[in-house]
Amino acid sequence: MDDLNARIVACERCPRLRDWCDLVAREKRAAYTDQTYWGRPVPNFGPADASRLIVGLAPAAHGANRTGRMFTGDRSGEWLYRAMFRAGLANQPASEHKNDGLELRDTLITAVCHCAPPDNKPTPAEIANCGDFLAVAIRHPARRAILCLGSLAWEAVFKTLGIKPRPKFQHGAMEKLPNLTVFGSYHPSQQNTFTGRLTEEMLDAVMQRFAAASD
Repeated sequence: MDDLNARIVACERCPRLRDWCDLVAREKRAAYTDQTYWGRPVPNFGPADASRLIVGLAPAAHGANRTGRMFTGDRSGEWLYRAMFRAGLANQPASEHKNDGLELRDTLITAVCHCAPPDNKPTPAEIANCGDFLAVAIRHPARRAILCLGSLAWEAVFKTLGIKPRPKFQHGAMEKLPNLTVFGSYHPSQQNTFTGRLTEEMLDAVMQRFAAASD
């Protein structure tokens, strides 16, 4: 995992994304002007040999692109780590910065795209450029359960696994494969949480099933 993360951080495959992340890191958000932004591709977070894998879409411009840790420093991460804490997959419910003491229990977090994209929308080519990183994370022999946050993560996971036809994504979806169970959840983005499309109870229900899958 150290080698994989080093390759992720050093990646320059997507000029549009690298330019965007650099721009955001220089201009910053007013609330974070005193902070040094990470501004690079964001590595995986958690133990390499975890039996569980969570797949998000991409770092947030002022979240992980700022802090350098997956789902850290933004509203999506607040929802995700609270749910993980309640399910026993994290030692604390907060995700403020890289050195806040957060530890994941038998769970690794990765993303379809490791750079923050403009408007949170990576292009198909940019997703493909991160495909080999995702494949390594998915195909580790220790994996027994995968949680896909959103339809793009769901599609990317089943494409990587070579499953055809791909099962339809929906919140609460569960697909049992040989030695692996794949779960689907709406992404805890503000677009979903502010509108009530995703509630904490809904996320908890999926997270609890995900946590129990590899026990």
